[in-house]
Amino acid sequence: MATARLRMNRVALLPVVLLVVCVLPLAFAAGWTLVFLLVPALAAAYVLRTGVDVGDGGVTVRSLAGSRAVPWGDVAGIRVGERGDLWLVTVRGTELRLPVLRARDLPWLAAVSGGRIPAPGPA
Repeated sequence: MATARLRMNRVALLPVVLLVVCVLPLAFAAGWTLVFLLVPALAAAYVLRTGVDVGDGGVTVRSLAGSRAVPWGDVAGIRVGERGDLWLVTVRGTELRLPVLRARDLPWLAAVSGGRIPAPGPA
């Protein structure tokens, strides 16, 4: 099985472009104010990097600061949070938030995991 990647929708870059347009006049007001351009750069990096990779080796959660790989042997299950966000539960009892994924993505996650994560059934 190839690695399945889920990232934020690239449409989320549109507010970043709007932020750049709004910050440009302020950024060029003085020499030191160029640091204000870091805010849209960090926002764009967040949109492009944050996500989840699911492959034969396990689940890799990517964030702006780094990534964490959890092998399939360490995965105990998935917990659905109160607001529909998904948390990867490990056999050690720790939880790792799966960014970008919501409860509606559980069938996709079950399909790409190769049956390692069970598909949700009717209530």
